[in-house]
Amino acid sequence: MIGRLTGLIAEKAPPLVLLDVNGVGYEVDVPMSTFYNLPNLGERVTLLTHFVVREDAQVLFGFLTAAERETFRLLIRISGVGPRMALSLLSGLSVAELAQAVSLQESGRLVKVPGIGKKTAERLLLELKGKLGPELGHAPVAVASEAQADVLQALVALGYSDKEAAAALKALPADVGVSDGIRMALKSLSK
Repeated sequence: MIGRLTGLIAEKAPPLVLLDVNGVGYEVDVPMSTFYNLPNLGERVTLLTHFVVREDAQVLFGFLTAAERETFRLLIRISGVGPRMALSLLSGLSVAELAQAVSLQESGRLVKVPGIGKKTAERLLLELKGKLGPELGHAPVAVASEAQADVLQALVALGYSDKEAAAALKALPADVGVSDGIRMALKSLSK
């Protein structure tokens, strides 16, 4: 319904921003990642928004980047995760950090965010797996050769995490063959 607002910042009180759009003041809740990057009071800003209508309230959530808004929308689709919890997650972790935590299945990073318990963190990791694209996550593991890329792919296919596979790959000689590389990597991972 309301997808974007451009106006002057009239007030800032975390996580709330009052945006003056041609004389109409919109109260917009923003994650701290957006809040810290807002310009000063009286300056112009454009926020991408997500409008939530409930029985008891109508709330606008604002974001400086499309990646933040898209991640927010992914989060609120998960059972048990409401807009406030999604805002809290985006305040505690950047989109890239969240994508990395999901790709590496690190529930410990999510539990550090206020309001996120162990069960919620595990559900988030499960629900978001594969949905936060590589453009939002960590950089791909650097491989020295095509053989090492094949070894990495084989380890991931065997169920090892990206982090474990990358650590095993670092221990391999650069000129290793695929079959020898897999054997050596499995040996180092079994220790």
